Amino acid sequence: MLRDRQSEGGESAVREACGVFGVVAPGRDVAQLTFDGMYALQHRGQESAGMAVSDGHAITVVKDMGLVTTVFDERTIACLPGDLAIGHTRYSTTGASEWRNAQPVFRASGPAGFALGHNGNLTNTADLATQAGMLPGVVTSDSDLMSELLAHAVDQAGPDASGPLGGGPLEAALRSVLPSLRGAFSLVVLDEHRVFGVRDPHGLRPLCLGRLGAADAPEGWVLASESPALDIVGASFVRDVAPGELVVIDAAGPRSEVLWPDGQVEPHLCIFEFVYFARPDSRLYGHEVHGARRRMGELLATQRPVEADMVMGVPESGVPAAEGYARRSGIPYGQGLVKNRYIGRTFITPGQTARAAGVRRKLNPLRENIRGKRIVVVDDSLVRGTTQRAVAAMLREAGAAEVHLRVSSPPLMWPCFYGIDIPDREQLVAASQSVDEIAAQLGVDSLEYLTLENLVAAIDAPGAGFCTACLTGSYPVPVPLPAARGDRAVPASPVGA
Repeated sequence: MLRDRQSEGGESAVREACGVFGVVAPGRDVAQLTFDGMYALQHRGQESAGMAVSDGHAITVVKDMGLVTTVFDERTIACLPGDLAIGHTRYSTTGASEWRNAQPVFRASGPAGFALGHNGNLTNTADLATQAGMLPGVVTSDSDLMSELLAHAVDQAGPDASGPLGGGPLEAALRSVLPSLRGAFSLVVLDEHRVFGVRDPHGLRPLCLGRLGAADAPEGWVLASESPALDIVGASFVRDVAPGELVVIDAAGPRSEVLWPDGQVEPHLCIFEFVYFARPDSRLYGHEVHGARRRMGELLATQRPVEADMVMGVPESGVPAAEGYARRSGIPYGQGLVKNRYIGRTFITPGQTARAAGVRRKLNPLRENIRGKRIVVVDDSLVRGTTQRAVAAMLREAGAAEVHLRVSSPPLMWPCFYGIDIPDREQLVAASQSVDEIAAQLGVDSLEYLTLENLVAAIDAPGAGFCTACLTGSYPVPVPLPAARGDRAVPASPVGA
C-alpha cells in the first residue's frame, strides 16, 4: 500500500504498505508502547489505526478510521491493560477504505480468539477463497481472508494442538495456512499468551525484531515494520526477521523457524523501501536508508552533468538525494520550496486538476532563492508527472532561468501486485513516453532518471535480493493473468521470473 508522496513533494496516486507492530513485555502494560510504535509507523498508513491487547485472559481490540492520534488518547490507552499487543496503521490496496477493513481483525477461535495485522497483498486470494468454500463477495480484504482461514484451521486443530515452538493451536494453524499463501505479507498475530510474526518467503515487505532491556536481562521483545518504531519505545534492534521465518514470542522470549523449504526462500525486498517508503532513519539490509538516498543523488549527478546555479530537493523525500547530488556535482545546495505541513494528504482528491491544485496548497516557492537561477530539482519518483509539472510551473513563475529535473529512481513502468498501489500501466507516464517526451510534457529543460544499476550500487548491499517488478516487469511471485485487480497488461515472460 504505497503512500501518496504528494504530501511530501513526491509523486501522486501511489500509496504504500501498512505498518505493523507487536510487543511482549511480561508484567508491564504495553498499550502506550504500542501507541508509540504505531506513531513511528504512521507514514506507512494514515487511513486507519488499531491495536489488540491481551491481559492473558481476554483480547481487546480498538480500531477506527484516521491517524493514530485520532483513534487513541490517554483515556483509551488507560483502558487497555495487558502485557502483549499488536498494532496496525493502514492504507488500502485491496478492500475499501472503511471501518470494517481496519485492522487488527479479530476472530473468536481458540480459547480467547486471536487478532491479526497484515502488511502486503496476496496474489492468490480468489483461489484461496474458492478452496475454503467462501461465496463470491464474502471476502473484503486479504486480512479478512487470512483470518478466516486461520480461524478454520484453529477450530480444526483443536485446543490441544501445538507446534514445535509451543505456540498452541494458533501456531498449528499458522503452519498449516501460511504455506498456501502467495504474494507479499508481513504479519503480526496475537492470541492470549503469544505474539507471532512472519514474513513471506521472498521478504517483499520488511519486518524486524527488537529487545527491551539489556541483552543479558531482556524485559520484553518487539516486532515492527521499521526499526525507528523500536527506537521510539526504547528497544534495541536485534535483527531483521528472515524471509519465510515464523517468530513466536511469549513470556520466555522469542523462538523461530523457517516454514518454507530452502528452494522457496529467495529474498526480494521491495527496492522502493530504499527510494522512499521507509523512514530515512530506518535500517534495512544493515544500512541506514538516509545514506542510501544520499548516494543515489551522488550517482545521479554523474549520469548527466548539467551547468546550474543551485540544487534543490522536493520536500521532503527528495532532500537526501539532492544533498548527495550537490556534493558530487559541486553545485551549491539550496531551498527552493517550502512545504505546508498542516494540510492533509492529497491522494484522496480525485482528478488530475484537483491533484495539481493540491500540490500548490502544499508547496510554495522561495522566490528570492530562485529568481534568475538555473535550478536542478531532485525528486524521488515520477509516476503521472502531476507533482513535477506543478513544481516546474511554480519555479518558472518565480523567475527560474532553467529547470532541470533529476529523479533518484528508475522509470516506473509496471503495476505492482504485492501491496503497492501503483496505478494501471496506462497512467504511468514512463510506460508510453520517451524521456524527452516526458520532459516536454512536464515543462523542464532536461530530465534524467537514476539507472537501476546505480540504484542497486547506492544501496550497497552486496548479495541482497530486491523486487524490481515495477521497474522491469519481472515479478518474483506469479500474478494472475489477466490480473485480478483490473485489465492491467502484464507481460507473460517476466511473470514468475
